[in-house]
Amino acid sequence: MRSSAGSGPAWRAAICRRLPDAVLDLITNPLAGIGRVFLGFLAAVGRLMLFTGTALTHVMRPPIYFRLILRQMLEIGYFSLPVVGLTAIFTGMVLALQSHTGFSRFAESAVALVVVISMTRELGPVLAGLMVAGRIGAAMAAEIGTMRVTEQIDALTTLSTNPYKYLVAPRLLSGILMLPCLVLVADIIGVFGGFLVSTYVLGYNPAAYIHNSWDTLKTMDVVSGLVKAAVFGLIITLMGCYHGYNSRGGAQGVGQATTNAVVSASILILTGDYILTALFFSK
Repeated sequence: MRSSAGSGPAWRAAICRRLPDAVLDLITNPLAGIGRVFLGFLAAVGRLMLFTGTALTHVMRPPIYFRLILRQMLEIGYFSLPVVGLTAIFTGMVLALQSHTGFSRFAESAVALVVVISMTRELGPVLAGLMVAGRIGAAMAAEIGTMRVTEQIDALTTLSTNPYKYLVAPRLLSGILMLPCLVLVADIIGVFGGFLVSTYVLGYNPAAYIHNSWDTLKTMDVVSGLVKAAVFGLIITLMGCYHGYNSRGGAQGVGQATTNAVVSASILILTGDYILTALFFSK
């Protein structure tokens, strides 16, 4: 009985030694645990804001590496065109089919409206942004993260080359410039996909469909989508550069940075889409 009674405190002490401090704080003092998480979040936001401000100040200041900018523009724009185009055309085709089902009574005019408005305002920018985030954001985080863990960024500093100017600024500028181009192409391809399904599958009049699409489309629809695309391009490249630049811990840290870049960029794209939509179209 003495042995079992004496082993109780020792058993609890052993369990406490194995638990992380954050878990112990959450169990013993819930408010302290919540405060620790909140302060950590504020610290992360502060680091991101400082990185963003430093990176943006280097975008337009000389020296400007035009060769690196052109390379990133090809990587972000040209090489991302196939996946964005496929996503857009099938999205437009699905929109046409779904709109025909939902608006069967007056489908011929409603399908054109739904496809054009949905692609230019929302689906074109958001889907293109998510596709590019999965492709380019991950690649940027992996590339810069590998340079960080192999001390190549420190070597750039030793050679009197600013890492922000050489690594971050060309990617930010290329993302801001190329995402609107990708979204514009995605809008055209998506509307064309809806036209193909509407005319060849659903049997609509091609001339009437084009006329309805043209009458429905407004300048603000396209402009709002392109502005969203520029903001999404900044978000994607910023998240890829930030998480790659601050990665630690070898190959595991690079993998974690890649995952964080894609997840954070996707969340910020959806959040930014709501905010920009409210700014453009709320009355």
